[in-house]
Amino acid sequence: MTVQIELNNIDKHYGIFHALKGVSLAIEKGSFVALVGPSGCGKSTLLRSIAGLESITSGSLRIAGETMTGVPPRKRDVAMVFQSYALYPHMTVEENLTYSLRLHGVRKPEAKARAAEVAATTGLSALLHRYPRELSGGQRQRVAMGRAIIRNPKAFLFDEPLSNLDAALRVHMRKEIRALHDRLGATSVYVTHDQVEAMTMADHVVVMRDGCIEQQGAPLELYDRPVSRFVAGFIGSPAMNFIDAVVAEDGRTAVLQNTDGGTVPLPSRLEPGRSIVVGLRPEHLRVVEHQGTFQITVGAIESTGSTTFISSADDLITLVQADRTSIAAGDRVSLAIPEIHVHVFDPETGLRL
Repeated sequence: MTVQIELNNIDKHYGIFHALKGVSLAIEKGSFVALVGPSGCGKSTLLRSIAGLESITSGSLRIAGETMTGVPPRKRDVAMVFQSYALYPHMTVEENLTYSLRLHGVRKPEAKARAAEVAATTGLSALLHRYPRELSGGQRQRVAMGRAIIRNPKAFLFDEPLSNLDAALRVHMRKEIRALHDRLGATSVYVTHDQVEAMTMADHVVVMRDGCIEQQGAPLELYDRPVSRFVAGFIGSPAMNFIDAVVAEDGRTAVLQNTDGGTVPLPSRLEPGRSIVVGLRPEHLRVVEHQGTFQITVGAIESTGSTTFISSADDLITLVQADRTSIAAGDRVSLAIPEIHVHVFDPETGLRL
């Protein structure tokens, strides 16, 4: 595959603050890449550096094979879609769509024709003569995307574009953005703090932490094989349970702390007596009637109808059941988990063992 955006050892300093630390990333042409991580991890700074809105302190950046050192944002041929839409309130939808074309000397008839094509693609055909104040949040976001599409750029850069929308509309717009990406064969870089957005939309997910890339790969690769406790806790909803444990004498079982001496099987043999942290995803835990690997006292129970969330009284364990339950708060229940679903981490480094 052709690399469309290539970052090599990128550093960014704001005075003494080191925002990006040796970031290297190759984004293939036509791919949809999501940058995720907690607030302050550097994902938006990285996106703005690609756009040219931030100057990099050191390292190299290439877009479509061309070095971007010293190239201003308007000449990088990338289109950015912001969280705030950034529409001109005094312009109609059509005028907002064609503004960049008119700046580049495109004649009005051609600009109008291209606006009509983009409007048909984004479902805006009936709204071309409305002003932003007359549009819903989802419609404004479509205009923002349409304005990016009309330029036919080398890459689309999305900076948390759905943060201002309600939950139902966010789900709908996720599907629209991904479908649009597929129709256009575009290269998209999408910043979000919402790992569900990243998992459902992207081909390739980049998890960032403290200005560095912690792990990158296909969404399910990160879910199945997180390289660290940080990634394991960030990818997956509800979040993974983490429990301190000690490897038993057989080397294949972990004795859990704070669970009345319960145990879980280990996926591989470890040194007996070693301190570890085991990670158990809520959706992989099962309530069993026979003696399970460990027991909990039930605290809170939350049901959405199709799914039930059960928390232990000490808030140490959360599990998810894909059906309703007769379990009640205060009940003592046994839990089991297959060894293939047990994740093991070093308590000091946080790295996967």
